[in-house]
Amino acid sequence: MKSIAVYCGASLGADPVYADAARGLARALVDHNIGLVYGGGKVGLMGVIADEVLRLGGDATGVIPKQLVEREVGHAGLTRLFVVKDMHERKAMMSDLADGFIAMPGGMGTLEELFEMVTWAQLGIHAKPIGLLNVAGFYDGLAAFVDHLVGTGFVRPAHAALMVRDADPDLLIRRLRGA
Repeated sequence: MKSIAVYCGASLGADPVYADAARGLARALVDHNIGLVYGGGKVGLMGVIADEVLRLGGDATGVIPKQLVEREVGHAGLTRLFVVKDMHERKAMMSDLADGFIAMPGGMGTLEELFEMVTWAQLGIHAKPIGLLNVAGFYDGLAAFVDHLVGTGFVRPAHAALMVRDADPDLLIRRLRGA
């Protein structure tokens, strides 16, 4: 595994534990010699994880739509920054560049990106591992809802199992490598 796409918030969230987790995931990526692929922003958790990967000497690749660069949220100090036409192109390029995916805490965009990758795996478009960094139980409610979807017959258990959860970034990466 050479690179992991990380989906996370363009805000910091209400608790400093989320930024701490972003720094912890950055350290785990660098310790495992895995490059970061992410949305290319300099704000929120996106900025925190990219800055920490770079500070630790790791590789950080951003993929950002032109419209967001124009709003001055693009990170200028990355190893590589790809400026693309739109969000569709961004998600496709991030998927192509990554050997796996991790969703950190974030908002609707994070969830949308996560579920697109889960759907693509379910459809056989990719066979890359998908993880949830379950910081302070952030994804417990989502996991319960996915269990509900399984129980009501709308999601197969094997498809629900595509999302590997762990609160420890190092263990999550190890589990993704073994998936």
